[in-house]
Amino acid sequence: MVTAEYNDHTFAPHWHDAYTFACIVEGAERYAYRGGEHVADAGSVAIIHPGEVHTGARETDFGWRYRVFYLPVGFVQGVQRQLMCPLAHVAQGAGAGDALPWFGERVIHDAHAMWRLVAAHRLLQGGADPLLAESVLIEAVSTMLVRHAQARAPQAQEHRDAVRVETMKTRLSADLTEPLSLTALAEAVELSPFHAARLFSRHTGLAPHAWRNQLRVVRALPALRGGASATEVALAQGFNDLSHFTRYFRRAFGVSPGKWGAGRSSR
Repeated sequence: MVTAEYNDHTFAPHWHDAYTFACIVEGAERYAYRGGEHVADAGSVAIIHPGEVHTGARETDFGWRYRVFYLPVGFVQGVQRQLMCPLAHVAQGAGAGDALPWFGERVIHDAHAMWRLVAAHRLLQGGADPLLAESVLIEAVSTMLVRHAQARAPQAQEHRDAVRVETMKTRLSADLTEPLSLTALAEAVELSPFHAARLFSRHTGLAPHAWRNQLRVVRALPALRGGASATEVALAQGFNDLSHFTRYFRRAFGVSPGKWGAGRSSR
């Protein structure tokens, strides 16, 4: 979770491996997402799906204040399975429990659902009774799923280019401390370095090196939560030094690794 206020901060293109639920409490945020420009204003919820590249910047002179959940895919799917009624538009042959919830690309304006999420965020951040806090969170996510989500069956990766991109992702993520050249990456999919880089960027929205650094940031989160120092985490994930790690971390989360590890942040 993050609680933050940004008055003059711009997020570079990045992605998360979780569902991002951003509840805008004050001001407004403009962000690029899935080929479009969107504005989330006060009282709305911006949802970014796992693995989707997006940006973020102020829409008003004030900027924006928000409370954000980064919800693991397994958690959201687990809440989905517990719902009494299956989600609409489940792909034929796929059960609701196997499909990935899809909230579309629009900003969600649902004050009731938004403030339920905010209430859960406050309880969890404040160290409330975990039975109460988790119950409120599950209720809030259930409300969002029932009112605003569709079930989306996992997409088959049969297209040749898609298979090549997945192969490159596997190669990039195998050992994050290993120096890896673009030539070696391209050889893994039998393409020239130029075509491999262009294919990867077209499918993911990021160049191979940027995607790999984002993955390093994502994989650093558990160690930071566990109390490891930012320097130790940076080296363990393959960054050259702490400043390099901090620069990429701030691009993705808007705060330093130290503040993230502390469990809350503000600007």
